[in-house]
Amino acid sequence: MLKALTISLWLIMNPAHVTMTCIDYVPGTDSLKVYFRMYFDDFLRDYQTIDDDRNLKTLFGEQALPEDVTNKYFNSKVFIYVNNKLLIGKLLTINHTGNEIFLNLIYKSDKKPKIITVRNMILTGWYSDQTNLTILKFGNFEKGIRLTSEHKEETISIK
Repeated sequence: MLKALTISLWLIMNPAHVTMTCIDYVPGTDSLKVYFRMYFDDFLRDYQTIDDDRNLKTLFGEQALPEDVTNKYFNSKVFIYVNNKLLIGKLLTINHTGNEIFLNLIYKSDKKPKIITVRNMILTGWYSDQTNLTILKFGNFEKGIRLTSEHKEETISIK
């Protein structure tokens, strides 16, 4: 919990390009809860790499983001593998407050995760200083990883 608080404070104070993802295994289930945070203007800019047919700033400045748009974006930019199996996330909630967007997603997984691979491509084509911070929580196991434009993927053995 202290790691998450420290990273959140760092995000607020650091003007660099940073996103935060928390992946939390729900014990006794086959589910992962994923919390994600980024700046809304960065979301709009990056979303246009997968769908440049719309004026998103005008469209989503005045109405809520549709679930299918958000799912499409997140699942095309963040890849989570558990035991070498690609998982697909489903949006639970979205909160667009000020210039920040917060997503909560659920992923169906194996009941006994042993290896997790995270590949995060959010904003990596836009900013050379992009950092995508990720916190993994699996029971007593907790690890923070820093993914960048040069280091987009990491595999962790859960012990």
